[in-house]
Amino acid sequence: MEVSVEGGVEVPVDSSETRRSDDAALRVRLLGPLSITRGGAMLALPASRKARGLFGYLTLAPRAAARSQLCELLWDVPNDPRGELRWCLSKIRGLVDAPDRRRVDARADTIRLDLTDCFVDAIEIMRALQDGIETLPPARLRMLAALFAGDFLEGMEIDRSPVFSSWLTAQRRRFRDGHAAVLEQLVKSVPDDEAFDHLGTWLQIAPFERRVHEALLDALARCGRLREAEEHLAASARLFEAEGLDHAPIRDAWRAARAKTDGAAAARPLVVAAASAASSVAEGGSPLAARRASIAVMPFADQTGGAAVPGGPGDGLAYDVITRLAKLRSLFVIAQGTVFALRDRNIAPHDAGRMLGVDYIVSGSLRRQGKRVTVMVELAETQTARIVWAEVFDRTVDDALLVFDDIGNSIVASIAHEVEAIERNRAILRPPNSLDAWEAHHRGLWHMYRFNQVDNVQAQHFFETAVRLDPTFARAHAGLSFTHFQNAFQGWADRRREIDRAIDTAGQSLMADDRDPAAHWAMGRALWLRGRHDQSFVELETAIDLSPNFALGHYTLAFVHAQTGDPDAAINYADHSRQLSPFDPLLFGMLGSRAMALVRLNRFAEAADWGVKATARPNAHAHILAIAAYCLALAGRLDEARTYMAAIRKMVPDYRVDDFLTAMQFAPDDAALFREGEKRIGLG
Repeated sequence: MEVSVEGGVEVPVDSSETRRSDDAALRVRLLGPLSITRGGAMLALPASRKARGLFGYLTLAPRAAARSQLCELLWDVPNDPRGELRWCLSKIRGLVDAPDRRRVDARADTIRLDLTDCFVDAIEIMRALQDGIETLPPARLRMLAALFAGDFLEGMEIDRSPVFSSWLTAQRRRFRDGHAAVLEQLVKSVPDDEAFDHLGTWLQIAPFERRVHEALLDALARCGRLREAEEHLAASARLFEAEGLDHAPIRDAWRAARAKTDGAAAARPLVVAAASAASSVAEGGSPLAARRASIAVMPFADQTGGAAVPGGPGDGLAYDVITRLAKLRSLFVIAQGTVFALRDRNIAPHDAGRMLGVDYIVSGSLRRQGKRVTVMVELAETQTARIVWAEVFDRTVDDALLVFDDIGNSIVASIAHEVEAIERNRAILRPPNSLDAWEAHHRGLWHMYRFNQVDNVQAQHFFETAVRLDPTFARAHAGLSFTHFQNAFQGWADRRREIDRAIDTAGQSLMADDRDPAAHWAMGRALWLRGRHDQSFVELETAIDLSPNFALGHYTLAFVHAQTGDPDAAINYADHSRQLSPFDPLLFGMLGSRAMALVRLNRFAEAADWGVKATARPNAHAHILAIAAYCLALAGRLDEARTYMAAIRKMVPDYRVDDFLTAMQFAPDDAALFREGEKRIGLG
C-alpha cells in the first residue's frame, strides 16, 4: 500500500505493481529535481513547469483523476483550461509513451498515468514506510536513504496555482518526515562511526525533533566525546529557547546518557517522549508506571476558500476530538492550547508530532460546498511516518452540529480502535520479561480477545503483571476483572468465586481511577453476573456518560438490556456500538445481543439472520453459536439450527440449553423461548 495526497491529506492507495528492479522500463526521480531515465539515458523534460507538475501529480495519484480536478489543480483562471490540459498531456505522452505502450490512459473524463513497469523513487519509499521500516536490514535502509536526493519535485513551484502549491507542500512535508524516519532507523541499526553521518543529516531536516538530539548525545557519550556533547547541548538549548520550546527533556536525556557512561547502573530510567514525561509529572507517578501511548490532534485545515477564521469548524472539530479522546483515559492527549499554538506558528502536523515527541499524530482538512461537508482525516505513527488509518467523511449538512458530532464520534472511535490494535500487536512481539505495565496490559488484551480458556489464563497473567508493576493502572485492573467474568460466564471455573473476583478487581479499577469508563464498565459487567441488574445499569450508563465514544460501554448495555431490560433499547445500543467500532473484537457479542433482543420481541426471522452473522465473526464462542441455533429453530430453519448445534457439541460435547441459560439471565418467559428452540432441534 502507498500513500497519495489529495487536497493536502494523504490516503492509502495500492501501487503494489510498481516495479523495483533495475530492468524497469523507466526510472523516475521525484525526490530532488524531476528526472526520467530510459535505458540509462536521461530524457529531455518539457520546458513547461505545469506539464512537469502534472506528470508528478499523476505519478502519485491514487486513482484516475477527473479532467476538471486537474484543471483546478494547475490553472487559476485560464482562458481554456481543457485546451491547456490537453497540451500538457501531449507533452507527457511524447515523454513516456512508446510505440507499443501508451502510458497516458485517457478514458471518458478521467486521466491515469500507467507506470506499473517503472521504478519511481517516491513510490518505493512510500511502500517501505507503509509496510513498516522497523525491521528492515541496514542495507535496505541505506538504499532508501540514498533515494532522498532533495526536496520532492525540487524547484517545481508554480505561480497562481494554489491547489497545486498546497499539494506540493503537503508532499514535501510527508517525504521529509519519511526521510527522518528512515534516518532514525538507520541510526539505531548501524555502528556509531556511520551513525554520526546519518545523525547530521537528520539534524538538518528536523532541527527541533527531540529524538535526534537525544540520539546524538547518547552516541557522543558512548564514544567518550563529552566535550562535543556539552557543546551540542548548549547549542540546542539556545535553539529551542529561541523558539519557545521546552529543552528540559533533552537536558534530562544527556544526564541519563552521561550517567550510563559513568557506570551509574542505577540511573533512573529515562522517558524520552515529552508527552510521557509530562504525563508522569501531571499524574504524580514514576515515568515508567505512568506511560501511555501519546497523541496530538492538530486543527483541521479549512479548505472551503478564503482566509481561515480562528474558531471555525476545523478548529471546533479538532477541539471536540481532543476532548473526547481525553475522556477515554487510555491515551495521553496533548492539550488544545499547545497544538493550536503550533498551528499558529505554521508548524506542519507531522513536524509538530515529532517536535512534541508523541507516538501518534492526527491531522486532516475540512471543506464545505453548498449543503455538503467533506472531512479528510489521517492517523500516523510519528516515529515511522506510517499512516495507520485514513478516512474521508462526506455528509449532507442539514444540522451542522449533528453532522460534526457524528463525524467526531467516528473519528474518535476509529483512532481508539487503531491505536489499541497497534499497541496490542506491538506488545505481543516483546519478550515477556521485558514488558512494562502498559505493554503487559496490551499483551493481556491480545490474549483476552482470543476468547478461549487457555488464552484467558494467559491474559490473567499479563494483567496481574501490569497491576503489579503499576497498582494505579485502572485499565489493567479492569482487564483482570474481565478475565474473571469470562471464567464465570463460560463456566471455566467456580462461578461464585469468579464473580467475587470480578467484582473485587473492578473495585480496584474504580479506586485507581473512577473517571475511567473502563472501570465502570468492568463493575457493570461484574454486578450483572451477580444479578444486581439495576446497579449494573447505573455503572454502565456512567461509563458512557464519562465517555460517549466508549464502544464497549454501549455494547454491554445492549447485552444486559437484551436479557433483563428493554429489548428495543438493546437494539439501539447494539447498533450504536457497531457504528462506533465496526471491527471490534467483541463484534460477535454486539450482533448476538441484537439477536437475543429480537427473540424477546418475537421477531424470530430477523433474530436468526443476526445470530448467523454473529457466528461469522472471529473467535465466536459456544454461547454465540447457541444464540444462532436457537434463533434458527424458532424461525423454523431446523436443518441449519442442527448444523450449528453439531458445531457446538464439537466445542463443548455436553452443551445443553441449561448451560446457555445459566450464562445468560433471562426472565422465565423469555427463557422458555430458548428452551422451545432447543426442543424444536430435537436435542433437548
